[in-house]
Amino acid sequence: MNAKLSEEIAALAQMSGVALRERYAELFGDPTQVGNRAWLVRRIAWRLQAQAEGGLSERARRRAAELANEADLRYNPPPAQTNGTALSRLPAPGSVLRRPYKGRTLEVTVLKRGFEYQGTLYPSLSAVAKAITGSHCNGYLFFRLPKAKETL
Repeated sequence: MNAKLSEEIAALAQMSGVALRERYAELFGDPTQVGNRAWLVRRIAWRLQAQAEGGLSERARRRAAELANEADLRYNPPPAQTNGTALSRLPAPGSVLRRPYKGRTLEVTVLKRGFEYQGTLYPSLSAVAKAITGSHCNGYLFFRLPKAKETL
């Protein structure tokens, strides 16, 4: 490895997360939302070395292509589908969730984007539960919604 490359790789450790993400986008041609500095430094260092020293051999590239053709490559699993719609733990927009709590009945309206409780809009059920209880808790559990159905 040449001295200039070594210096460039050493300088990665001093860069901010934003600067690392910008450098990643320059080298890979795609932005990343990864905030893990160690991972970013390793990936950028690998790319810099590959560019300077030639990367994978042609034989390794062919083998990787063979493996990729045989595999269904996905970074994230597809959303579960039932009759063309994604499974959801929430009832349809317009529904009202009711729950007894400390001697009163709470009513929360499900909206397309968020929830309405006592005239205030909230982005999540957890935000509603926090407004009610004063401490963070899982909104699905607080409102006793059923667990998501598992599909395999």
